[in-house]
Amino acid sequence: MGRLIGYARVSTKNQDTDRQEQDLLASGVRRDDLYVDHGVSGARASRPQFDRAVEALHDGDTLVVTTLDRLGRSTQNMLALPEMLRGKGAGLRVLNLGGGNVDTGTPMGSMVFTVMAALAQMELDIKRERITDSVTKRRAAGKDLGGRRQEFTDSQILNARRLIDAGEPAAQVARDLRMSRATLYRRIKRLGPT
Repeated sequence: MGRLIGYARVSTKNQDTDRQEQDLLASGVRRDDLYVDHGVSGARASRPQFDRAVEALHDGDTLVVTTLDRLGRSTQNMLALPEMLRGKGAGLRVLNLGGGNVDTGTPMGSMVFTVMAALAQMELDIKRERITDSVTKRRAAGKDLGGRRQEFTDSQILNARRLIDAGEPAAQVARDLRMSRATLYRRIKRLGPT
């Protein structure tokens, strides 16, 4: 029997993979065969540790992930993966797919994976559609969309420079403007000499 190669991923650096790692280890993956990407979006086709996990697969091995979304966001990429793995003689197991353990090495597992990948893509498309619709409605109503604060005027930056020249600590002036000290200095430098 081949090895189980585990893969875990989180999209941001401040998230952790503890739960995924526990589930993968409990499923029989050895710690040496566990690959983890931190701060890597599922939308990216290339993920360093994922690529290493796939390279580590040999004939008879199985790639194990906890959930379908750890593999990526694109149905096209997700559906190509089992085919690519089959070409290497390896399988794919998703631990929590539809409440059960799905192994693409079986015809039923392959079918369930295909259906769930299509549903995951549909869910993502619906979510994007809702967000776009919400933004359009908020814009039409003249509501704030959040995001970055509007650019400061040259006059505001000149006033900030006057405060600093008068002895006010630059860090405090920047904090009052809700910007970093480095950004404030960059803006002052762009204005040129007084």
